[in-house]
Amino acid sequence: MNVPRPGGPAGMVCLISQAPRRASRRMSATRAHYDRGVSYTVTVRVGPKVTRRRVPSVDDAIDVLELELRSLGDSAKRPPARAFLREISPQAQVSARGELSGPGRLRPSVRAGVDVRGDGSFEAYRGKVNRDVIEQQRRESAFDALRRVLGGDDG
Repeated sequence: MNVPRPGGPAGMVCLISQAPRRASRRMSATRAHYDRGVSYTVTVRVGPKVTRRRVPSVDDAIDVLELELRSLGDSAKRPPARAFLREISPQAQVSARGELSGPGRLRPSVRAGVDVRGDGSFEAYRGKVNRDVIEQQRRESAFDALRRVLGGDDG
């Protein structure tokens, strides 16, 4: 139904009957993208670039985290940096960070992640503000330590 737009030029018409259908189509596409079953968020920060992915389980989240951080390879390595009179070694620098949170968006019960150090090593932690480093057992990667602490399967 074409109705003249009030206060607008005489030639302008608004398609009133189609506007709600378009909006509902847009909203349903958005809802399909954020499925209610998806409950964990994986955030990877490399410099100013931030990427987020939502996955259904802790195991999937750790797998995505491992895949994303290991794919950085040599680009994660940093030379020693100087700040004022101090020299900061590569192992003291964080070149990338992968965070895992969920389930829930406002107050997730799981907050953990893995830091990629400037020398290319990985360090798992638990917590958001107060990070507690997760100690790795013998022959255990940072991702395996994260799985052990968060209760994921050793798949």
